[in-house]
Amino acid sequence: MPTPPGQPVLDLTIELREVEPRVWRRLLVPGSVRLDKLHRMFQAAMGWEDCHLHSFEIGEDRYGSQFDDYPDDELQEKDFTVVSAVGTSERFTYEYDFGDSWEHEITVHRVGRMAKGLKFAVCLDGANACPPEDVGGSWGYEHLLAVLADPSHEEYEHLSRWVGRPVDPHEFDLALVNAHLQAVR
Repeated sequence: MPTPPGQPVLDLTIELREVEPRVWRRLLVPGSVRLDKLHRMFQAAMGWEDCHLHSFEIGEDRYGSQFDDYPDDELQEKDFTVVSAVGTSERFTYEYDFGDSWEHEITVHRVGRMAKGLKFAVCLDGANACPPEDVGGSWGYEHLLAVLADPSHEEYEHLSRWVGRPVDPHEFDLALVNAHLQAVR
């Protein structure tokens, strides 16, 4: 059967594991982008700052930037497009910041085709804000939220200064996420 014209596009959801409230984004992603760019798209969509290492686990394969002491079986993410790496997988994982170990579950709802090329990823929907960088993983984030909810807590002043901004775990701005996605190069 001939392939329909147009560009492959993935309709997927990225969800941060082990965090309450649930943090997720529904994205349309051009299938022709390489995994290193998908990483930058995930960073923009989730609100991360791209300060740490990351990897993808897709099927039996691990993809990453092959920086420092990368595992022997890690594939260079710059060598694979999203469509070629994902193949027929319906789920895969993305880990960001190996110290805090932010694991994200990616669900591929469908791979379709668009007659017009999709230049940027597009966020269709989502909920809640990502934790601040370097907060100490899901346990550290839970602790931060508890402290910031109690101005009388002994760590309140310290953690308020450390985070440097108000933290609203329920904040989600679809237009802002899409503006960040359009800036991904």
